[in-house]
Amino acid sequence: MPGKLKAKIVAGRHLPVMDRASDLTDAFVEVKFGNTTFKTDVCPKSLNPQWNSEWFKFEVDDEDLQDEPLQVTVLDHDTYSANDAIGKVYIDIDPLLCNEAASVISGWFPIYDTIHGIRGEINVLVKVELFNDLNRFRQSSCGVKFFCTTSIPRCYRAAMVHGFVEELVVNEDPEYQWIDRIRTPRASNEARQRLISLMSGELQRKIGLKVLEMGGNAVVGYLQCFDLEGESGLVVRAIGTACTLDKLSSGTPASNDLLSSSGPPTPFRALPTSSSSPPPLSPSKPCSRQSSSSDTDLSLTPKTGMGSGGSAGKEAGPLKTLLRQQTQTALEQREFPFFTLTSFPPGFLVHVGGVVSARSVKLLDRIHNPDEPETRDAWWEEIRQEIKSHAKALGCHAVVGYSESTSICEEVCILSASGTAAILNPRYMREGCLDIGIVDHRFEDPSPPSCGFCHIPYDELNMPFPTQLTYCYHCRRQKVPDVLFTTIDLPPEAAVTGKGCLIQARLCRLKKKAQGEVNATAISNLLPFMEYELHTQLMNKLKLRSMNALFGLRIQISIGENMLLGLASATGVYLTALPAPGGIQIAGKTPGDLSNEHHILTIQKRINDTIAKNKEIYQINPPELTEEVVGSPIPEPRQRSRLFRSHSESSDEVSELDLSHGKKDAFVLEIDDTDAVEDIHSLLTDATIPTGFNSCNTEIMPGIYNWTSAVQMFTSVRVFRLSNANLTNQGLNKIFTDLCENLLKSFYFKLRSMIPCCLCHLNFTVAVPEEELIQVAVTAVAMTYDKDQTQEKPAEKPITKEGIQNFPKTTKSKSLIPFKIQFPIASVNPVPDGRSRSLRSTRGFGGSSVTVVKMTPLSFLPGTRIIKYLGIINMFFIRETTSLREEGGVSGFLHSFIAEVFAMVRAHVAALGGNAVVSYSMKECVFMENPNKNQAQCLINVSGDAVICVRETDQEPVPSNIGQTCTSETDGAT
Repeated sequence: MPGKLKAKIVAGRHLPVMDRASDLTDAFVEVKFGNTTFKTDVCPKSLNPQWNSEWFKFEVDDEDLQDEPLQVTVLDHDTYSANDAIGKVYIDIDPLLCNEAASVISGWFPIYDTIHGIRGEINVLVKVELFNDLNRFRQSSCGVKFFCTTSIPRCYRAAMVHGFVEELVVNEDPEYQWIDRIRTPRASNEARQRLISLMSGELQRKIGLKVLEMGGNAVVGYLQCFDLEGESGLVVRAIGTACTLDKLSSGTPASNDLLSSSGPPTPFRALPTSSSSPPPLSPSKPCSRQSSSSDTDLSLTPKTGMGSGGSAGKEAGPLKTLLRQQTQTALEQREFPFFTLTSFPPGFLVHVGGVVSARSVKLLDRIHNPDEPETRDAWWEEIRQEIKSHAKALGCHAVVGYSESTSICEEVCILSASGTAAILNPRYMREGCLDIGIVDHRFEDPSPPSCGFCHIPYDELNMPFPTQLTYCYHCRRQKVPDVLFTTIDLPPEAAVTGKGCLIQARLCRLKKKAQGEVNATAISNLLPFMEYELHTQLMNKLKLRSMNALFGLRIQISIGENMLLGLASATGVYLTALPAPGGIQIAGKTPGDLSNEHHILTIQKRINDTIAKNKEIYQINPPELTEEVVGSPIPEPRQRSRLFRSHSESSDEVSELDLSHGKKDAFVLEIDDTDAVEDIHSLLTDATIPTGFNSCNTEIMPGIYNWTSAVQMFTSVRVFRLSNANLTNQGLNKIFTDLCENLLKSFYFKLRSMIPCCLCHLNFTVAVPEEELIQVAVTAVAMTYDKDQTQEKPAEKPITKEGIQNFPKTTKSKSLIPFKIQFPIASVNPVPDGRSRSLRSTRGFGGSSVTVVKMTPLSFLPGTRIIKYLGIINMFFIRETTSLREEGGVSGFLHSFIAEVFAMVRAHVAALGGNAVVSYSMKECVFMENPNKNQAQCLINVSGDAVICVRETDQEPVPSNIGQTCTSETDGAT
């Protein structure tokens, strides 16, 4: 489809001084697309030039428009020497290629330089004209919409959800094509930024082509990542869920559509009714490319445990069984029945089996041809097949909440994938795809919707792992596990008691320095034990809070030269359908002081007191079930529950332990050495949340529904330099735990004026960028709510604020004071050298003067309604400095860089006509430092959905009254 791209350069402002003699600049602009370049006239001796150029026209194919960005370069003209570069702007053209998106990109863009940062702004207009499609063998995917949000976008409904799409592209990394002694930082950084931008566009186009082949028109839950493999190459890869989306008309209430969203989630949403009969069933057709490998070796699971039949009519049982069989067959025929979505409409998930994950250690120097993607494709296919087999072993035919990640150090790479095994509702299945339009009550699950997803999908008599099963405490018909782990958000229909909370497990493990296969083998041997330890910590902390389920579980394992970091984050809740967790019992066996009976009793009392206190804090008071209420006796749980301990023992020793704890099952912790005592001590001293605060890593805090419109997003990066070379595993664990907990305490302190509030969508990312560095990056949003009605449906009430109460004194300790910077970027965007002033978009809505773009990691903004999605924001930036100390050290450097990234994201969204970014995330933050040479470099990748929001009560865009904060901190010897 040939087309014409037109660009016009209007003006510049706040340019830096390039001519020291006159303190002015002779600026001109180069506009480049593909191999064609245009230049404006030189505007002499001005820091605020007015070019008002003609329209520069590029005749291109739509394939090029998807792959390439428009490159705008601002330079200073020199008569007798080479022109000096001021900075560049990359403008993504893809948002203009969709019918529903903007027709023009117009606004002030920050001029960015990889060495000096933002150096003024430039006003650019961009338009695209596409002609008729004359090419039968189309190579572009124009019109396919991309969404970062992991739920069906608001103001759309899903006609069909087709399934999993994935792709990766590989290229040589320009950073490793330069000889070190002649490398120029600006040249290699800009070459890297341009290449990644090109690869990102190509990747998006290729995934769009796969979606078109499936018959879809959108990708939801789009997750794009960069793998910096060093000399082996640069990999950009992405996964997503292909869908067919229908735009909801403004007059149509979204709640009438089963798989649609509008506004903030509500605790309950009624299912629609329909009297129409389902269309005739036909043989299922796979919706993605077929795997060349056979799946016969993966059939490890019984086909039973799919749930009982039963419905309103006599024929419903056989029809329901047939439909479920066709559902399973259709999904099993797909190469990968995975879904990157984490939020679903009520009834979409029939049963949830639990978390399935797989990890693999690979050597990058074993790649035969670094420029070809075949080897990496084979690596990921191997991981995905393992995930699929795990899901089958749990009696499930799909994996939801699916994600992939890597961790790379030198030539070793850890590939990780995880998701939640599930059974999907058969009434959504037709022609091998999920048809959201079919609704028939004959096929509804007989279980109440608030507990059905908890019921086990696997066969009780042939369980793939040991667990304790009881009858559901809600419906008394199906079996449920004692504990449920998932990677998805809490289903809206789930019945919970009390509030949820953030639960984190943290772990450090030292390893010897090694190279090649020896190093990979050492890491492979450590991984299973690290995962076991992380799960043990999660289970212990879950029991200590008297909760029985985890949602939004994310486990990261990051490798360094001499250590491995593990961080598991999840939101704990008490599901009323699951049995109440038993207590934690301490058992001591080692002679000496550790087995002192008084010592054991003291620890036991502290644990019992902590459990009782947490029940009160999180308002966990499950209703007592009696025979008169439920009409059937409560089954007695088995005498012995699954044993989780920090250190394994032989089966003979385990049998000697008394596992009873009153009338409930006990969760036994064994004290067998000093490390076990330290583990229990760290469990008891886990940071308590100050009064008035709540925290979770899911979109919405379970148990709180009446959110106000006051929100505050923040990003924080903290780098810790290890000073002691003789650290032990226990010492490293304490340092890492303190680092994460002090970060959370600093958030509580800085946000104390917002009480009562909740820190939602807490996204922690850990890394070991260098041998002696530990880096933790956090993005989250603080949301206020009406504390008087926390258990009711959302209500429009004014925000209540109180003074902070019972705030821990440790937040004012010395470790949190140095190198701390915080300011609202909504009003000012400072730049270290003072060359740029406030970066505000002057593009308004309906004649308004100034619009500041709001940013949030949530898929919505409380109190607002999304009326239009303008396209995906996917930007990659590199910043390098040779004057680290002069820029305020690591903290000043990182903080100013993150502030500039925020400013550039806002400018691009405002140029599209948007006023908010939802589902924002910082996918990559790679920091490298050389303090001896006063140098540092940082790479950041951010993404999100550009949208237009209006108030719930009217059609006008929301005024800017929400600020964002970024914080960067360093500790230790930095």
